[in-house]
Amino acid sequence: MRIVGLTGGIASGKSTVSNLFKANGIPVVDADVIARNVLKKGSGGWKRVVAAFGEEILLPSREVDRPKLGQMVFSSDSKRQLLNKLMAPYISSGIFWEILKEWVKGAKVIVVDIPLLFEAKMDKWTKPIVVVWVSQETQLTRLMERDGLSEEDARNRVMAQMSLDLKRGNADIVIDNNGGLDELHQQFDKVLSEIRRPLTWFEFWRSRQGAFSILGLVTSGLFVCKQLN
Repeated sequence: MRIVGLTGGIASGKSTVSNLFKANGIPVVDADVIARNVLKKGSGGWKRVVAAFGEEILLPSREVDRPKLGQMVFSSDSKRQLLNKLMAPYISSGIFWEILKEWVKGAKVIVVDIPLLFEAKMDKWTKPIVVVWVSQETQLTRLMERDGLSEEDARNRVMAQMSLDLKRGNADIVIDNNGGLDELHQQFDKVLSEIRRPLTWFEFWRSRQGAFSILGLVTSGLFVCKQLN
């Protein structure tokens, strides 16, 4: 099974690329969706985050006020690191189980969409790594327009993340999303062809089909040995 790592930065267009993979029949494990589930009222992650940040981050429904929590952690390195530390075990296990589900279904290629792919050291489990890159100026402009933020707030959010230039330097495939949708689609088509290429032997053996092949070979070998004895 080929596990493709997809990452980018805030307002880089990563979600658009993720949706393009889905639209083309490639299963996507979305770390943001898993993170939202981790913070559902009453969950283990919810309890740890509320204990650390206080009940002021809760809505009247007792669900986490995500925009308020986001504003809090983006303005403080220590609080952001604490939140990441609290949620990391739950998100990692959630990603593992989602990958396992796709393995059981027989998926040969899956995309793992993780904003903190490098920061969480999960890049070693994915190959190839696709980075959706834009210039910092484009990123700031899109973020301000999308979320109605001031330039200062937008810059704080961008600077709170690993630089897209650093991510680009560690990528196997870079999608330059500084242009329009037509240019993005043209680049995506090339990426899609690349990740759909035939599996390597290693990728095949870790797929469900490969595992069953190994099981068949072992079973056949044991049967032959029994017959010879």
